Amino acid sequence: MELVEVELLEVLYTVFKIMLHYVRSVHFKTSSGEDIFFDENGDVPAVFDFVNIQISSEGSIRLVNVVTYDSSAPKGKQIRIEEDAMMWNTEDNQGISDPLAGGAVSDHMSIEDSRDCWPCPEDHWPNEERTRCDLTTLQFLSLKEPLGITLSCLTSLLFLLTLLVLCIFKKYQDTPIVKANNRELSYVLLIGLMLCFLSPFTFIGHPMRATCMIRQNSFGIIFSISISTILAKTITVIIAFNARDPTSRSSRWLGTRMPVGVVLLCSFAPVLICAVWLLRDPPFPVSIQIQDTTIIQCDEGSVLFFYLMLGYLGLLATVSFVVAFHARNLPQSFNEAKFLTFSMLVFLAVWISFIPAYLSTNRKYLVAVEIFAILSSSAGLLGCIFIPKCYIILWRPDMNTKQYLMQKPVSKLKKSDFYN
Repeated sequence: MELVEVELLEVLYTVFKIMLHYVRSVHFKTSSGEDIFFDENGDVPAVFDFVNIQISSEGSIRLVNVVTYDSSAPKGKQIRIEEDAMMWNTEDNQGISDPLAGGAVSDHMSIEDSRDCWPCPEDHWPNEERTRCDLTTLQFLSLKEPLGITLSCLTSLLFLLTLLVLCIFKKYQDTPIVKANNRELSYVLLIGLMLCFLSPFTFIGHPMRATCMIRQNSFGIIFSISISTILAKTITVIIAFNARDPTSRSSRWLGTRMPVGVVLLCSFAPVLICAVWLLRDPPFPVSIQIQDTTIIQCDEGSVLFFYLMLGYLGLLATVSFVVAFHARNLPQSFNEAKFLTFSMLVFLAVWISFIPAYLSTNRKYLVAVEIFAILSSSAGLLGCIFIPKCYIILWRPDMNTKQYLMQKPVSKLKKSDFYN
């Protein structure tokens, strides 16, 4: 049996050898004009067609053969390119000669004649001659550019103005206009506004991990304290003017426990939101390269927590506005409810307009838009609540008396109950 198998294999080998001899001489053309033959190794020459997908003005799609590769053709003619048949996705229907697109360079002086190209590394972009890779231009809100300088100066000026108001209130702390409606709350609000005016400095400069984590969270917590302080001041006014008996339950809320409780309670939610935000998905710096420019900015991490914080501030500001609006008709000689109402109206108007402006602004100016919203809303609170009082303290001392403030009796409370 083994002898028979060996003889059979020898016969088959002879047959294949004869067939290969005749197959090598096969050479014919198909109906489409394509040559079919075998090389010395018995392989069919490789032929590839590269097609261009083109869409006509009517919307129809067609495939156009623009490049043909034939390995059997003579050297230098193996690739045939139909440049006139190509359609590029550009306005002038002109392609780019660099096969690696805009981010590539070549060691040849003429990029059109180059066949040896390589891409530029990250944070680099080719020079005009495409002969080397240069570092891209870093773009962020810097203290060295006019916009950064302007915002920094405005921030510093408003901070110093708030500090001046705080000094005036501290110097005249025993006068009726300062003692009215809980002067301690006024101090807390002024300190909160000072911190609000300082918070834009975390938005200016090269973004780092620490500043990215601090900027939005500090802004949310500080603003919640400021708004809750305004809410506490407004509630104090309403309770004071609606209490009819000094010994009643309502008059007992005129002490310090109620305002402190309101501030702590309303400030707890943003502290919790920011804590979970930092633990689960904190903000971090990112770089976005657009051609020869690298934009450095902070990624908010979780967009949900960012808008949740803004939503809570909006809800708190709305509640404060409604409460202040309810107390707007109380006698103006004593309370500041109308000023509180107008301040919250300004605050809401600024932040309502901030959201569409933030979503539609170019990346470069996102930070500037948020800084402007912080400064304008804080300045609105400072101007509406404290500037009228400073005017009375400094230029109208005749109005800063108990007799003037209490000239319109509105309840049966003792006059001493209004001063804390």
